[in-house]
Amino acid sequence: MKKIIAITSCPTGIAHTFMAAEALRKAAADAGYSIKVETQGSVGAENTFSEEDIAQADVVIIAADTNVDKSRFSGKKIYETSVSKAVKSPASVIEEAFSSAQDFISKVESIKSERKSKTTGAYRHLLTGVSFMIPFVVAGGVLIAISFAFGIEAFRNEGTFPAALMEIGGGSAFALMIPILAGYIAYSIADRPGIAPGMVGGMLAASGGSGFLGGIIAGFLAGYIAKFLKQSIKLPKSLDGMKPVLIIPVIAVSVIGLLMIYVIGGPVTALNNAMVGMLENLSGTNSVLLGLLLGAMMAFDMGGPVNKAAYTFATGLIASGVLEPMAAVMAAGMTPPLGLALAALMYRNRFDPAEQEAAKPALFLGISFITEGAIPFAAKDPFRVIPSIMVGSAVTGALSMLFNVTLQAPHGGIFVLAIPNVINGLFPYVLAILIGTVVTAVMVGSLKKGAKNQQTA
Repeated sequence: MKKIIAITSCPTGIAHTFMAAEALRKAAADAGYSIKVETQGSVGAENTFSEEDIAQADVVIIAADTNVDKSRFSGKKIYETSVSKAVKSPASVIEEAFSSAQDFISKVESIKSERKSKTTGAYRHLLTGVSFMIPFVVAGGVLIAISFAFGIEAFRNEGTFPAALMEIGGGSAFALMIPILAGYIAYSIADRPGIAPGMVGGMLAASGGSGFLGGIIAGFLAGYIAKFLKQSIKLPKSLDGMKPVLIIPVIAVSVIGLLMIYVIGGPVTALNNAMVGMLENLSGTNSVLLGLLLGAMMAFDMGGPVNKAAYTFATGLIASGVLEPMAAVMAAGMTPPLGLALAALMYRNRFDPAEQEAAKPALFLGISFITEGAIPFAAKDPFRVIPSIMVGSAVTGALSMLFNVTLQAPHGGIFVLAIPNVINGLFPYVLAILIGTVVTAVMVGSLKKGAKNQQTA
């Protein structure tokens, strides 16, 4: 029996990571292969490989949209793909792994050249930073929201419980958001030498006013500076240990710090302030169009890079006090699984038994703001499902922006809506979600009407 080891990892480390793992396990069992899957999720690595697992493996599959350390697989055959492909086509991933995997050592140069691609490489570095940032954003946002439950101004009374929650959530977790983002963008580019200059650059972006945009720029600059230094500085072997702990950190931190203070900080701060001002003044048609765009992006790939781009945009604006896009994004992210669950209930004869079964977890995932609950439906019937959920989410996002709904918490679905003062405009917000859910259900049901019925009602 051939043995496979696999790693799955998505930017948020929540749904895609574990759905891909389960899909690969099932496909391997169906094909008669032995498999062990390590999940690198939001709680860290689970089901990690032993040296014996690695030694006995015939092939290594890495299904990830974040940076994964491959150093322990030296000499093994590695096949790399996206986490979404592992979810949607696990059997073909396993087949391609055995036919196309290449020896890791011989593939190092091709991996390096691939990472030079401005689109794929840069976006992967950004997603790695976002994946490490999200827990800080979510924890901080929810704690801030809970502090508002005691009164919107209660945190101003020093020594009180709401003030403590605000200090933890806003003064600490949110304060670390941009440094963590920048630090792990740099880590994705330069490995460990990038973390210190990246975080220092991110801290300067946060304190200097250039915000989320400045943090992204600082992360990329710090990463490439650290990578250049790592590759360029040559020392005698006896002194080589000084390079990662003394020479690279001091030079890289100094360079990125001076750049942020004297070159980048001012212009990017002005640009950031202009963007925030523009978003704060959005109204009418412009506001609705932004909601349409963000909503469609949330549904397009259901937790993939486009979805994460919309979410990252909205969470970055929270720190600047612009809260309407976050409301639109969370509502639009809840709509796809909710709409598909409703469609499976309304049009039972147009969904097969497997889809009917998938509707149950989709309902819970939808109310929890986990858009990935729509994936089983989209994977089976993408040409009907994806347009339907994009239209439904676009409607929801547009209505949320039209109603000027604001949201303090960046995650949590309906569970945070019960917290007093966390949302401004609760009734119209729920109405927007319900309308988008119904639009999704009716559209997918109508498009499936011409399809061959797989189950009799």
